[in-house]
Amino acid sequence: DHVYLCTIPTDMRKSFDGLMRMTEEHVRKNVLDGGLFVFINKKQDRIKLLYWDRDGLAIWYKRLETGTFQKLTSKNKNYLTLSSTDLSLLLDGIDIQSVKRRKRYQISRKDK
Repeated sequence: DHVYLCTIPTDMRKSFDGLMRMTEEHVRKNVLDGGLFVFINKKQDRIKLLYWDRDGLAIWYKRLETGTFQKLTSKNKNYLTLSSTDLSLLLDGIDIQSVKRRKRYQISRKDK
């Protein structure tokens, strides 16, 4: 499944319905179609993940005691698509943009 990070700061008082509306308005995706949706507040010290878990919506929520999550932006959209590795780095406080990635083979859409 895909990981979608909403780049618009999110009011962490939002719960299931409010976050679902944000995915529809800003990410232009339906949570029920699958994927993991990530939201960060303005101060960047709280993060929520919303996903469909077989028979209902689930939210995972984290508040940092010190420090912040990395601010990621997109020039053209209100969201970014992340890999599961990028999400793990973000949650661990590692700067995603400064990580040097080694060359790896990737199947292009034409090859499938």
